[in-house]
Amino acid sequence: MLFICYPKCSTCQKAKKWLDEHNIKYAERHIADDNPSYEELKQWYSMSGLPLKRFFNTSGLLYKEMQLKDKLNTMSEEEQLKLLSTNGMLVKRPLIVKDNAVLVGFKEAEWNEILVES
Repeated sequence: MLFICYPKCSTCQKAKKWLDEHNIKYAERHIADDNPSYEELKQWYSMSGLPLKRFFNTSGLLYKEMQLKDKLNTMSEEEQLKLLSTNGMLVKRPLIVKDNAVLVGFKEAEWNEILVES
């Protein structure tokens, strides 16, 4: 299982603590140092069943500076995926990639259902 995070992010820290408390083994990947590639993002988006907008860190400074709130609607999925692959700080985190499941953001109930109960 892959845990993609930004170590300084408080939500990522909370998620990591939750994984450790539940004895869930994972490989950690720093999203800013090792940005997800276009191919990875395309695969994860396809596996997740989520709207592509959920993969964007909408509360991040870069998202706001680039005024993406107004631009995303006019961009194709391919353009959005390519944009996400340019900078890890645009990607919502933490991200869990496990078998055929992709979790975006830390929602304890969802993580519990997919990572503990399955």
